[in-house]
Amino acid sequence: MKKLSVIALALVMAFSTLLSGCSSSNSKSSSNDDSLQYVMDKGELIVGLDDSFPPMGYRDKDNKIVGFDVDLAKETCKRMGIKVKFQPVSWESKEQELSSKNIDCIWNGFGITPEREKVLTFTEPYMANPQIFVVLADSGIKTQADLKGKVVAAQSGSTAYATIDKDTKLKDSFKEFIGVEDNVKALMDLEIGGSDAVAMDTVVARYYMAKDPGKYSIIEDTTILDEVMGVGFRKGDNALCKKVEDTLKEMQKDGTLAKISKKWFGEDLTIIGKEK
Repeated sequence: MKKLSVIALALVMAFSTLLSGCSSSNSKSSSNDDSLQYVMDKGELIVGLDDSFPPMGYRDKDNKIVGFDVDLAKETCKRMGIKVKFQPVSWESKEQELSSKNIDCIWNGFGITPEREKVLTFTEPYMANPQIFVVLADSGIKTQADLKGKVVAAQSGSTAYATIDKDTKLKDSFKEFIGVEDNVKALMDLEIGGSDAVAMDTVVARYYMAKDPGKYSIIEDTTILDEVMGVGFRKGDNALCKKVEDTLKEMQKDGTLAKISKKWFGEDLTIIGKEK
Protein backbone atom coordinates (compact mmCIF):
# COMPACT_ATOMS: atom_id res chain seq x y z
CA MET A 1 0.00 0.00 0.00
CA LYS A 2 2.89 2.36 0.68
CA LYS A 3 4.06 1.91 -2.91
CA LEU A 4 0.64 2.99 -4.13
CA SER A 5 0.93 6.22 -2.13
CA VAL A 6 4.21 7.05 -3.86
CA ILE A 7 2.59 6.38 -7.24
CA ALA A 8 -0.33 8.60 -6.30
CA LEU A 9 1.95 11.50 -5.39
CA ALA A 10 3.92 11.15 -8.61
CA LEU A 11 0.80 10.98 -10.73
CA VAL A 12 -0.86 14.02 -9.24
CA MET A 13 2.27 16.05 -10.01
CA ALA A 14 2.43 14.65 -13.54
CA PHE A 15 -1.22 15.32 -14.30
CA SER A 16 -1.53 18.67 -12.52
CA THR A 17 -0.74 20.70 -15.61
CA LEU A 18 -2.96 18.62 -17.86
CA LEU A 19 -6.13 18.20 -15.82
CA SER A 20 -7.40 21.44 -14.39
CA GLY A 21 -10.93 20.35 -13.55
CA CYS A 22 -14.37 21.66 -14.38
CA SER A 23 -13.79 25.13 -12.93
CA SER A 24 -11.53 25.98 -15.87
CA SER A 25 -12.91 23.66 -18.54
CA ASN A 26 -14.81 26.67 -19.86
CA SER A 27 -13.33 30.00 -18.86
CA LYS A 28 -16.63 31.74 -19.50
CA SER A 29 -19.49 29.86 -17.88
CA SER A 30 -22.42 29.60 -20.25
CA SER A 31 -25.43 31.64 -19.16
CA ASN A 32 -27.69 28.69 -19.94
CA ASP A 33 -25.80 26.25 -17.74
CA ASP A 34 -28.58 25.27 -15.35
CA SER A 35 -26.96 21.96 -14.38
CA LEU A 36 -26.57 22.82 -10.69
CA GLN A 37 -30.02 24.38 -10.45
CA TYR A 38 -31.52 21.32 -12.18
CA VAL A 39 -30.15 19.02 -9.48
CA MET A 40 -30.95 21.39 -6.62
CA ASP A 41 -34.54 21.85 -7.82
CA LYS A 42 -35.22 18.12 -7.87
CA GLY A 43 -33.31 17.71 -4.60
CA GLU A 44 -31.42 14.65 -5.76
CA LEU A 45 -28.20 13.69 -7.52
CA ILE A 46 -28.47 10.46 -9.52
CA VAL A 47 -25.09 8.76 -9.53
CA GLY A 48 -24.41 6.21 -12.27
CA LEU A 49 -22.15 3.36 -11.24
CA ASP A 50 -21.11 -0.23 -11.81
CA ASP A 51 -22.43 -2.01 -8.70
CA SER A 52 -19.93 -4.84 -9.14
CA PHE A 53 -16.78 -2.76 -8.69
CA PRO A 54 -15.40 -3.21 -5.17
CA PRO A 55 -14.16 -1.31 -3.31
CA MET A 56 -15.42 1.73 -5.25
CA GLY A 57 -19.07 0.67 -5.52
CA TYR A 58 -20.61 -2.76 -5.02
CA ARG A 59 -23.37 -4.69 -3.22
CA ASP A 60 -22.69 -6.10 0.22
CA LYS A 61 -24.14 -9.30 1.69
CA ASP A 62 -27.41 -7.45 2.37
CA ASN A 63 -27.56 -6.28 -1.26
CA LYS A 64 -26.91 -2.67 -0.26
CA ILE A 65 -24.69 -0.55 -2.50
CA VAL A 66 -21.55 0.38 -0.57
CA GLY A 67 -18.00 1.46 -1.33
CA PHE A 68 -15.41 4.20 -1.28
CA ASP A 69 -17.02 6.30 -4.02
CA VAL A 70 -20.44 5.64 -2.49
CA ASP A 71 -19.26 7.17 0.78
CA LEU A 72 -17.77 10.16 -1.08
CA ALA A 73 -21.00 10.78 -2.99
CA LYS A 74 -23.15 10.46 0.15
CA GLU A 75 -21.06 13.00 2.06
CA THR A 76 -20.92 15.37 -0.92
CA CYS A 77 -24.70 15.35 -1.35
CA LYS A 78 -25.21 15.76 2.40
CA ARG A 79 -23.14 18.93 2.30
CA MET A 80 -25.02 20.13 -0.79
CA GLY A 81 -28.32 19.62 1.03
CA ILE A 82 -29.72 17.09 -1.43
CA LYS A 83 -30.36 13.35 -1.56
CA VAL A 84 -28.26 10.87 -3.51
CA LYS A 85 -29.58 8.01 -5.60
CA PHE A 86 -27.25 5.28 -6.85
CA GLN A 87 -28.27 4.00 -10.28
CA PRO A 88 -26.46 0.86 -11.54
CA VAL A 89 -25.71 1.09 -15.27
CA SER A 90 -24.00 -1.03 -17.89
CA TRP A 91 -20.45 0.27 -18.00
CA GLU A 92 -20.45 0.03 -21.80
CA SER A 93 -23.46 2.38 -22.08
CA LYS A 94 -22.67 4.77 -19.21
CA GLU A 95 -22.17 7.81 -21.47
CA GLN A 96 -25.52 7.17 -23.14
CA GLU A 97 -27.22 6.95 -19.73
CA LEU A 98 -25.67 10.31 -18.87
CA SER A 99 -26.61 12.08 -22.10
CA SER A 100 -30.22 10.89 -21.81
CA LYS A 101 -30.39 12.28 -18.24
CA ASN A 102 -31.10 8.90 -16.69
CA ILE A 103 -28.17 9.79 -14.42
CA ASP A 104 -26.54 13.09 -13.45
CA CYS A 105 -22.94 11.94 -13.20
CA ILE A 106 -20.65 8.92 -13.45
CA TRP A 107 -18.89 8.35 -10.13
CA ASN A 108 -17.31 4.93 -9.77
CA GLY A 109 -13.56 4.72 -10.16
CA PHE A 110 -14.03 6.63 -13.43
CA GLY A 111 -10.73 7.14 -15.23
CA ILE A 112 -10.04 10.49 -16.90
CA THR A 113 -8.81 9.98 -20.47
CA PRO A 114 -8.38 12.36 -23.43
CA GLU A 115 -11.13 10.50 -25.29
CA ARG A 116 -13.58 10.88 -22.42
CA GLU A 117 -12.67 14.54 -21.88
CA LYS A 118 -13.82 15.26 -25.43
CA VAL A 119 -17.39 14.26 -24.58
CA LEU A 120 -17.62 14.76 -20.80
CA THR A 121 -16.83 17.39 -18.18
CA PHE A 122 -14.65 16.11 -15.30
CA THR A 123 -13.75 17.28 -11.83
CA GLU A 124 -10.10 17.50 -10.92
CA PRO A 125 -8.66 14.03 -10.22
CA TYR A 126 -9.34 12.85 -6.68
CA MET A 127 -7.35 9.60 -6.76
CA ALA A 128 -4.54 8.00 -8.77
CA ASN A 129 -5.28 4.55 -10.17
CA PRO A 130 -2.67 2.98 -12.50
CA GLN A 131 -3.95 0.11 -14.66
CA ILE A 132 -1.98 -3.11 -14.11
CA PHE A 133 -1.94 -6.86 -14.78
CA VAL A 134 -3.03 -9.27 -12.03
CA VAL A 135 -2.16 -12.98 -12.06
CA LEU A 136 -2.45 -15.86 -9.62
CA ALA A 137 0.50 -15.83 -7.25
CA ASP A 138 1.48 -19.39 -8.16
CA SER A 139 1.11 -18.91 -11.93
CA GLY A 140 4.80 -18.43 -12.61
CA ILE A 141 4.01 -15.26 -14.58
CA LYS A 142 6.40 -12.57 -13.37
CA THR A 143 6.77 -10.07 -16.24
CA GLN A 144 4.75 -8.70 -19.14
CA ALA A 145 6.90 -10.80 -21.47
CA ASP A 146 5.54 -13.89 -19.73
CA LEU A 147 2.06 -13.00 -21.02
CA LYS A 148 3.04 -13.87 -24.56
CA GLY A 149 0.76 -16.66 -25.77
CA LYS A 150 -1.50 -16.30 -22.72
CA VAL A 151 -5.20 -15.45 -22.35
CA VAL A 152 -5.72 -11.97 -20.91
CA ALA A 153 -9.06 -10.52 -19.76
CA ALA A 154 -10.35 -7.04 -18.89
CA GLN A 155 -13.71 -5.51 -18.09
CA SER A 156 -15.47 -4.43 -21.29
CA GLY A 157 -15.72 -0.64 -21.47
CA SER A 158 -12.88 -0.09 -18.99
CA THR A 159 -9.84 2.05 -19.73
CA ALA A 160 -7.62 -1.03 -19.32
CA TYR A 161 -9.61 -2.80 -22.04
CA ALA A 162 -9.58 0.24 -24.36
CA THR A 163 -5.83 0.81 -23.91
CA ILE A 164 -4.89 -2.79 -24.68
CA ASP A 165 -7.37 -2.98 -27.55
CA LYS A 166 -5.58 -0.07 -29.23
CA ASP A 167 -2.10 -1.50 -28.56
CA THR A 168 -1.98 -3.92 -31.49
CA LYS A 169 1.52 -5.16 -30.73
CA LEU A 170 0.68 -6.02 -27.13
CA LYS A 171 -2.74 -7.48 -27.93
CA ASP A 172 -1.38 -9.64 -30.74
CA SER A 173 1.23 -11.10 -28.38
CA PHE A 174 -1.58 -12.69 -26.35
CA LYS A 175 -3.18 -15.97 -27.30
CA GLU A 176 -6.51 -14.25 -26.74
CA PHE A 177 -7.76 -10.95 -25.33
CA ILE A 178 -11.29 -11.12 -23.94
CA GLY A 179 -13.79 -8.67 -22.48
CA VAL A 180 -15.81 -9.67 -19.42
CA GLU A 181 -18.77 -8.13 -17.63
CA ASP A 182 -16.96 -6.92 -14.50
CA ASN A 183 -13.80 -7.32 -12.43
CA VAL A 184 -15.42 -9.78 -10.02
CA LYS A 185 -16.18 -12.17 -12.90
CA ALA A 186 -12.73 -11.55 -14.35
CA LEU A 187 -11.04 -12.67 -11.13
CA MET A 188 -13.37 -15.67 -10.82
CA ASP A 189 -12.44 -16.72 -14.36
CA LEU A 190 -8.77 -16.24 -13.52
CA GLU A 191 -9.13 -18.52 -10.51
CA ILE A 192 -10.70 -21.37 -12.52
CA GLY A 193 -8.26 -21.07 -15.44
CA GLY A 194 -10.49 -19.18 -17.86
CA SER A 195 -7.69 -16.65 -18.29
CA ASP A 196 -4.06 -16.25 -17.30
CA ALA A 197 -4.12 -12.57 -16.34
CA VAL A 198 -6.54 -9.72 -15.77
CA ALA A 199 -5.91 -6.09 -16.72
CA MET A 200 -7.54 -3.92 -14.08
CA ASP A 201 -7.42 -0.98 -11.65
CA THR A 202 -4.71 -0.93 -9.00
CA VAL A 203 -7.16 0.04 -6.24
CA VAL A 204 -9.40 -2.92 -7.05
CA ALA A 205 -6.45 -5.30 -7.26
CA ARG A 206 -5.08 -4.13 -3.89
CA TYR A 207 -8.51 -4.54 -2.32
CA TYR A 208 -8.77 -8.20 -3.37
CA MET A 209 -5.16 -8.90 -2.51
CA ALA A 210 -5.79 -7.58 1.01
CA LYS A 211 -8.93 -9.72 1.34
CA ASP A 212 -7.17 -12.91 0.24
CA PRO A 213 -3.43 -12.62 0.98
CA GLY A 214 -1.14 -14.78 -1.12
CA LYS A 215 -3.73 -15.55 -3.80
CA TYR A 216 -2.92 -12.87 -6.38
CA SER A 217 0.12 -10.92 -7.46
CA ILE A 218 0.72 -7.88 -9.63
CA ILE A 219 3.14 -7.89 -12.56
CA GLU A 220 5.45 -5.20 -11.27
CA ASP A 221 7.53 -4.49 -14.37
CA THR A 222 4.80 -2.72 -16.32
CA THR A 223 1.92 -0.28 -16.06
CA ILE A 224 -0.75 -0.43 -18.75
CA LEU A 225 -1.83 3.14 -18.17
CA ASP A 226 -1.10 5.84 -15.57
CA GLU A 227 -4.67 6.79 -14.81
CA VAL A 228 -6.39 9.18 -12.43
CA MET A 229 -10.04 9.16 -11.33
CA GLY A 230 -12.60 11.94 -11.50
CA VAL A 231 -16.35 12.48 -11.44
CA GLY A 232 -17.79 12.74 -14.96
CA PHE A 233 -20.69 14.99 -15.99
CA ARG A 234 -22.47 15.91 -19.21
CA LYS A 235 -20.30 18.13 -21.41
CA GLY A 236 -20.87 21.73 -20.37
CA ASP A 237 -22.40 20.93 -16.97
CA ASN A 238 -19.71 23.11 -15.40
CA ALA A 239 -21.80 24.57 -12.59
CA LEU A 240 -22.75 21.18 -11.16
CA CYS A 241 -19.25 19.84 -11.71
CA LYS A 242 -17.66 22.80 -9.92
CA LYS A 243 -20.01 22.46 -6.94
CA VAL A 244 -19.07 18.80 -6.51
CA GLU A 245 -15.37 19.57 -7.04
CA ASP A 246 -15.41 22.40 -4.48
CA THR A 247 -17.21 20.16 -1.99
CA LEU A 248 -14.57 17.45 -2.40
CA LYS A 249 -11.85 20.05 -1.80
CA GLU A 250 -13.67 21.17 1.33
CA MET A 251 -13.76 17.53 2.48
CA GLN A 252 -10.04 17.25 1.78
CA LYS A 253 -9.32 20.35 3.83
CA ASP A 254 -11.25 19.21 6.91
CA GLY A 255 -9.87 15.66 6.83
CA THR A 256 -13.06 13.86 5.73
CA LEU A 257 -11.54 12.50 2.51
CA ALA A 258 -8.59 11.07 4.41
CA LYS A 259 -10.94 9.46 6.92
CA ILE A 260 -13.02 7.78 4.19
CA SER A 261 -9.90 6.64 2.33
CA LYS A 262 -8.39 5.09 5.46
CA LYS A 263 -11.63 3.21 6.05
CA TRP A 264 -11.35 1.47 2.67
CA PHE A 265 -7.62 1.39 1.94
CA GLY A 266 -5.88 1.77 5.29
CA GLU A 267 -4.26 5.04 4.22
CA ASP A 268 -5.07 8.30 2.49
CA LEU A 269 -4.82 7.81 -1.28
CA THR A 270 -6.76 10.92 -2.30
CA ILE A 271 -5.07 13.71 -4.23
CA ILE A 272 -7.61 16.48 -4.91
CA GLY A 273 -6.90 19.77 -3.17
CA LYS A 274 -3.41 18.76 -2.10
CA GLU A 275 -0.38 20.90 -2.88
CA LYS A 276 1.28 19.86 -6.12
